[in-house]
Amino acid sequence: MKQIDPHPIVKHQAEFRFYQELNDFLPADLRKRSFIHEFIGQPAIKDTIEAIGIPHTEIDLILVEGTSVGFNHRIYGGERIAVYPMFESLDISPLIRLRPKPLRVPRFIADVNLGRLANYLRILGFDTYYENRQDDHEIVERSVSEQRIILTRDLGVLKHGQVTHGYWVRNRQPLKQVEEVLRALQLEKSVRPFSRCSACNGGLRHATPAELQEELPEFARDSYDTFFVCRSCAKIYWRGSHYDRLCEWIDRLMS
Repeated sequence: MKQIDPHPIVKHQAEFRFYQELNDFLPADLRKRSFIHEFIGQPAIKDTIEAIGIPHTEIDLILVEGTSVGFNHRIYGGERIAVYPMFESLDISPLIRLRPKPLRVPRFIADVNLGRLANYLRILGFDTYYENRQDDHEIVERSVSEQRIILTRDLGVLKHGQVTHGYWVRNRQPLKQVEEVLRALQLEKSVRPFSRCSACNGGLRHATPAELQEELPEFARDSYDTFFVCRSCAKIYWRGSHYDRLCEWIDRLMS
């Protein structure tokens, strides 16, 4: 005799539509269209959206049947849900904006896969912490305690409940990653080239040839008269041919 489960699992359905760059997180067959998603119970909408694959740090507005809701709103089945990323030109201030306000001073922490991006951001003057052995827990803790924006290729980091500011880097090539981050976070006006050590992230200060007499290579001492020293690791910089190439790259980037 077949036994009947007294507590069958009941699945519910809701119709979702994700807009603009949020489609980057979806499988190709679900992008830029409405689709049905099944779920169990009455979960918070944030949990359901992250189960679909979208980290909460990328979301700025959720509409359920046309009404703006917060991340804790629970869904029961039958809803039509629209999810939007950051609005750059449309004023949605009367609605519930879910993405936190931008940090007053942009500071970053890059995951273990983004070492070259971290180096380039430091060259542009951005405070960027990077350690090639840090795990996800350490990244999240430092992001929260030091108010740093997480830059990552790992979506799992951005789904952590403590994370408030984060960005999933789409590009795989470091130079394209720099351009992507600048445009996505609207950082063009915050660029301060050559103000930070690319090796350790410390601030740079001017130094005279006389001050650095013993540390300078002979060719640098004879050829240049402008030097910078890292306040943290004491690395010395001067404006050689590498500096000229970097200036050309920055000019192309900013144009």
